[in-house]
Amino acid sequence: MAWTESDSSEVPQSPENSQAASGTHSALSLLGNMAISIVLAVVVIVFIYQPVKVEGTSMMPGLTDQERIFINKYTYQWGVDSIAREDLVVFHYPYDPSQSYIKRVIGLPGDMVEIDDGIVYVNGNKLDEPYVPEQYRDHVGMQRENVPAGKYFVLGDHRSSSNDSRVWGFVDRKAIYGKAVFVYWPLDRIGRVR
Repeated sequence: MAWTESDSSEVPQSPENSQAASGTHSALSLLGNMAISIVLAVVVIVFIYQPVKVEGTSMMPGLTDQERIFINKYTYQWGVDSIAREDLVVFHYPYDPSQSYIKRVIGLPGDMVEIDDGIVYVNGNKLDEPYVPEQYRDHVGMQRENVPAGKYFVLGDHRSSSNDSRVWGFVDRKAIYGKAVFVYWPLDRIGRVR
């Protein structure tokens, strides 16, 4: 004897039961997707990107007071990228490690840095600094200094209002814990850090 659909002992589901099962499956699927998204967001924020608030005017005009940015904690700590001249780095302030500062890297280990009437020279060459508008430049000088191994010379872009390596010296490599990468607030300033 041949088997036919009418021989099936399954009872067809009513439309109400089918919709309830479908709705439950959709809700569970949504909850599962939300849980995965939350876990991924936590991993990204804890291990890779960290939101920080800029406090002060020393990095104007590139970064302004109360702006919110993301820093990449991964790139330097795990050796993915090395610290380069003109990177915006976040570090523990040398005289109070409970405070964090953000500044631009000017001098790398082994570099000779000199400032003459506000113009920065690295290894005898004038540094092109399009991120420092004339109205933010000061006319201070600094004798030539050699950046020691494992240290960095950093400056704020708003030179006339920045507390930086000209005042307190070099930043130890171990104190640098992030690279500024993205502005997310206010919305009209959203984009990559320059």
